[in-house]
Amino acid sequence: MTATSPPNTVLPNALASNAPESGETNAVPPVAGAGLRIPLVTGGDISYANLDHAASAPCLSAVRSAVDEFLPWYASVHRGAGFASQVSTRLYERTRKVLRRFADARDTDTVVFTRNTTDAFNLLAKALPHKTSVVVFDTEHHAALLPWRGPNVRRVSLPRTRLAAVSVVDEALAACPQGPRLVVVAGASNVTGELLPVAEISAVARKHGARVALDAAQLAPHRRISLRELDVDYVALSGHKLYAPFGAGALIGRSDWLRAAVPYLAGGGATKLVTEEAVVWNTGPERHEAGSPNTVGVYALSVACEQLAANWDAIGAHEAELLERLRKGLAGLPGCAELRLFDAPVDRVGTVSFVVDGFDPGWVAAVLSAEYGIGVRDGAFCAHVATSRLIRETGGEGQQALRVSLGLGSTAEHVDRLLLALRQIVARGARWEYTKVDGRWTPVGDPRELPPFCA
Repeated sequence: MTATSPPNTVLPNALASNAPESGETNAVPPVAGAGLRIPLVTGGDISYANLDHAASAPCLSAVRSAVDEFLPWYASVHRGAGFASQVSTRLYERTRKVLRRFADARDTDTVVFTRNTTDAFNLLAKALPHKTSVVVFDTEHHAALLPWRGPNVRRVSLPRTRLAAVSVVDEALAACPQGPRLVVVAGASNVTGELLPVAEISAVARKHGARVALDAAQLAPHRRISLRELDVDYVALSGHKLYAPFGAGALIGRSDWLRAAVPYLAGGGATKLVTEEAVVWNTGPERHEAGSPNTVGVYALSVACEQLAANWDAIGAHEAELLERLRKGLAGLPGCAELRLFDAPVDRVGTVSFVVDGFDPGWVAAVLSAEYGIGVRDGAFCAHVATSRLIRETGGEGQQALRVSLGLGSTAEHVDRLLLALRQIVARGARWEYTKVDGRWTPVGDPRELPPFCA
């Protein structure tokens, strides 16, 4: 029997693809909160300059609208007979197809929904066959660096050239014992924004019969990704970096290791049959998705992916212009040293980390926020090895730097305001007094009030 919609029932637009029918629209998708104004410690308010997209990107306006439309229909998925449950299930499963297209995955690849990139790599780590050798650069984000444990894990230092990086992986794989092998590599550094030679590393991995897992957390919001063209086996990504901050991510890739592994979580949804004597687990992606899923987050992720995929040309041009403006301005700032993985210029996304001689990065970040309404990142960016090493290579000391990361919510005015603020801070210091509270620099007697919903 063919299922039909009840008479006079209007289905949500959410059931249709959110990608424009005509393909790319050549526009930069707007973000929620673009007109946000925040108070300054010195009085008055100013439009917020969000230059911290690499940590978490703002929500796309289209994502917010889609979620608002879907919420009245939200219900349980997969086992609900209700009409709203059917709607929710349809959206949930359609997202797998959207993500497969977004990552240009193979027809046989599976899509497992996770919380974020960290969750995805921890899932993959638990699914590795026994005695799998893992090769990973020690400059990776902790999400891609820490899940791998045991004597067969080889952390290798990233050389100063892309060609040497490929050779290091080649040598490390050659030294691995017989058996399954996996190379873990970031598409773009979360510290410097530089792109790593993923396709070249994949070619070397194939020579040794190894698989490749791509950390696309920093790459996916800025560039097209293709499992086929890069010839990688797995890709992990996070919705909160893809302008869909609703707590969903994904692991996309080959299904055999995942199908053979013990379920990531034990619980409802991962099971096909439970008796008093035994459990029969599902073999599809549901095997690793026990519990009630984050249907709203998954749907938000699909909308964001479709919006980005329809506008890559405009997105690339927008970020390239701002990145050139930013780097040119930082190069003229006295005492400023940019952190770089490679000696020669390479392709990169809109992330720049730097230190300013004689200035505590945490203090500078606090001043930028309190007195200029600018949000940047300070610290080691969950890549402690990379950050501390690159700071030493600039001749500096310490383990913390400043990071500016551009995105769809960034404007030329934000970049210009940052550069002017940095010049003023270096020249004359701060206009307010600051002290450390719980390890963070904070304005003394901060008069600003948080919004009511924080109470």
